[in-house]
Amino acid sequence: MKVKIMQVGDIMTNCYFLVDTDTSVMAIIDPGDEAEAIQEAAEEVGAEVKMILLTHGHYDHTTAVPSLHRVYPEAEIYIHEADAKGAGSHLYPLAGNVEGLKFYDEGDTLTLGTLTIHVMHTPGHSPGSVTLQVGDVLFTGDTLFCGSCGRTDLPGGSYKEIMESLKRLGQLEGNFHVCPGHDRTSTLANERKYNPYLMEALRH
Repeated sequence: MKVKIMQVGDIMTNCYFLVDTDTSVMAIIDPGDEAEAIQEAAEEVGAEVKMILLTHGHYDHTTAVPSLHRVYPEAEIYIHEADAKGAGSHLYPLAGNVEGLKFYDEGDTLTLGTLTIHVMHTPGHSPGSVTLQVGDVLFTGDTLFCGSCGRTDLPGGSYKEIMESLKRLGQLEGNFHVCPGHDRTSTLANERKYNPYLMEALRH
């Protein structure tokens, strides 16, 4: 398994390329903008794009999806149904704009070559936020950041729910690489020790 990261858009969203090196297939996670640059980066990776996965529906994570769908029409596109139709001005409504859009939810698993992607519903930043766990990596979207967590003051946000989601992530057994939707990557061990929001969640 290999993970490549690039930052896209005005607010530097982390777009990830999850690659199964055994079978040379990959998933693009959170293509927030700059579809052409993402396509170029995908071609440099040199693996077949099988999936486009969204951690949630905010525009800065989904804007490039329609363009990439035209480039990779066979790639399956997944989002949680609660974020698919948009909410307010901050959620881009993929439903109705992307043909064949698929939904995933808590407990679902996806197969990418020899990799298994586990879906955790982790609402709070948005109603349909998910965390994707693959091996020892967590793609946390805007739920868990290095030293922080996602804002909850947008439509559909909930501080209570994000605290519950953070507690759930913090209670996962073992250590994980944390790949968030913005800023730098981290480890779950570091976040348990230094992240005030995660620490607060784990106290309750």
